Amino acid sequence: MALFQFRKEFRRFKAQKWATDWNSRWFRIKQGGDSTRESNTSKINESSRTVTAVVLLRNAAPLGPDELLPRLHGLRQVHVLLAVFLPFAIATLYLMRRPRSVYLVDYACCRPKSNCRVSIASFIESARLSPYIDDGTFHFMTRMLQRSGLGDQTYLHPSLHHIPPHCCLSESRDEAEQIIFATVDDLLAKTGISPAAIDILVTNCSGFTPTPSFTDIIVNKYKLRGDIRNVNMSGMGCSAGVISLDVARSLLQAAPRGAHALVVSMEVLSTSRAKSRLRLTHIVRTLNAAKDRAYLCASLKEDEHGETGIYLSKDLVPVAGETLKANIAALGSVVLPPSEKLLFALSFIARKALGRRIKLYVPDFHMAFEHFCVHSGGRAVIDAVQTSLCLSDENVEPSRMTLHRFGNTSSSSLWYELAYIEAKGRMRKGDRVWMVGFGSGFKCNSAVWECIRSPSDVTTLGAPWADSIHQYPVKI
Repeated sequence: MALFQFRKEFRRFKAQKWATDWNSRWFRIKQGGDSTRESNTSKINESSRTVTAVVLLRNAAPLGPDELLPRLHGLRQVHVLLAVFLPFAIATLYLMRRPRSVYLVDYACCRPKSNCRVSIASFIESARLSPYIDDGTFHFMTRMLQRSGLGDQTYLHPSLHHIPPHCCLSESRDEAEQIIFATVDDLLAKTGISPAAIDILVTNCSGFTPTPSFTDIIVNKYKLRGDIRNVNMSGMGCSAGVISLDVARSLLQAAPRGAHALVVSMEVLSTSRAKSRLRLTHIVRTLNAAKDRAYLCASLKEDEHGETGIYLSKDLVPVAGETLKANIAALGSVVLPPSEKLLFALSFIARKALGRRIKLYVPDFHMAFEHFCVHSGGRAVIDAVQTSLCLSDENVEPSRMTLHRFGNTSSSSLWYELAYIEAKGRMRKGDRVWMVGFGSGFKCNSAVWECIRSPSDVTTLGAPWADSIHQYPVKI
């Protein structure tokens, strides 16, 4: 016991002596009294000074104010400069390099005039009288229309009401200008943004590519600035709307803060949160064009008579399913909660170990999103997505009702579906929206939005559902 007490006192004596020696050395470095220590200090590099400063600060912690202030006065100015301005510089650099958030200021959807409406019965009668459609093609079209999910209030341009239809370049340009100008006018009126305040313009259209391009047409019509950054995309199919969002987001990252991007089909994006309605949180794009089976499943071709049309192969549905699964896997890794990721991982491991007898767990995307906007490319497309993701009828209601009311509006269908959700009063602040679109190539693209401001008036000028929302949903 005595020996243990002696060792304890000896260790305490050594610790006190070491602290005294260290403090003595510290004061000699500060005061410069020891020439040998000054010589060694002049040779140490910048990293050693930093380590010394950290050790000194740790040793200064138990000191009182009377002892700490004289020692702080003895620090070199470079240490003070590093301690004050270096964290500030690092924080500034981080904020400058961090991607800026992109917000949706507002969007607009075209609602054509009532004289453009075509019922299914009228369309079938026109097809029967067309000299270009034989009996076999007519019966096939009739069966397809009966199962398509389309209603009797969809639209066609007046040039297509004739028998036979007037299909020419001037009519196509007139149709495009009617839709674009009416929608852009509506959008600018709702946002109050001047055309001169638009910094970026992105357009997309797969079926019609005029010269001058759509961006040139819009710049000429609204007299946009000469330094506007513009991108015109074509051939991207029905998923081009999400691709346009990705292009606009990338351009906004390089533009000054508060810049505005006009995307046709049809929304205004900005890096300013003020007056914005939605925040863009994620974009995930999947392309399978490297596989011939996916590349050829949807394409523009001529038949044996030289007539141009869209060719859809029998591989379209399975290819779309494979591409959707790849897109979901990439999106789920960033939006799903850890519990859902764990369940999926466990089912995947079990499937690998026990074979195909174990079914893969389908994550519950209701835990990540409150609303779903699935491209209304057809009844079969909506059915397949609903089954794959275990969605309810209410989840896909916006897609089915958009198809019934407006038909397949290609890349802009997602915005008609978002307008349906808002017209029904279902959107709340904090809600998350998943938009998923499909396109030729084959592509599957997803965009995720977060509502930061609930819509104050769903019957504003140009709202596409203003005159018919009370009639929906309907049973199809």
